[in-house]
Amino acid sequence: MSPVLPPTVMTVLLIVANLLGATMALPQAVRLIRTGRCEGLSGPWAGLSLAMNLWWLSYGLAERVWGLVPVSAVGAAVYALIVVTWIRLRGWGELRAVSLGAAVGLFPLPFLLVGGWFLAGLAIGAGYGVQLAPAVLATFRTRDLRGVAAGMWLMAWVEAAIFLLYGITIVDGTLLIGGASGVALSTAVLARLAVTGHRPFRVARPAWALG
Repeated sequence: MSPVLPPTVMTVLLIVANLLGATMALPQAVRLIRTGRCEGLSGPWAGLSLAMNLWWLSYGLAERVWGLVPVSAVGAAVYALIVVTWIRLRGWGELRAVSLGAAVGLFPLPFLLVGGWFLAGLAIGAGYGVQLAPAVLATFRTRDLRGVAAGMWLMAWVEAAIFLLYGITIVDGTLLIGGASGVALSTAVLARLAVTGHRPFRVARPAWALG
């Protein structure tokens, strides 16, 4: 079976995907720090994303997949910044929600214990959709999305689409599942933002207050 794209083109796209992966959460971190708005964001998502990037970093170091190391290291640093800012803005009570997400991020551990880094790597790759799920649910649980950075989700869509195409090219099931779930979930959030925008939820005034 001939590849979907020439190797050179695929290499360039993978470089782009790695750059996007390294900086994907940066627009969200900048927005959170600049505005102090937390509406539409999810503490469990931040904790889970930090955990998953640490898994990718560990996998890259353990298996000497050096291309993953800078990407996951930068990603982990950015998500750590989001976690710290989130707790500073919302209070220490939010540490429980963040910790819950981080605890969910331990799911590759049994795969590591049973089958080493090979099985753990498959679990980490398939867990991309799990990583995005709390953030997606948070955007659908509120109409006030002023805290959500559309730029991050656009970058997530492009990154997932590239890895989906790469999975099709090399016939890799993990990349197919991860890429497809990333595209689907990112599309859902972008559609949500397009429909609702960053408008705050407005409670209708009572009849006696009109006029």
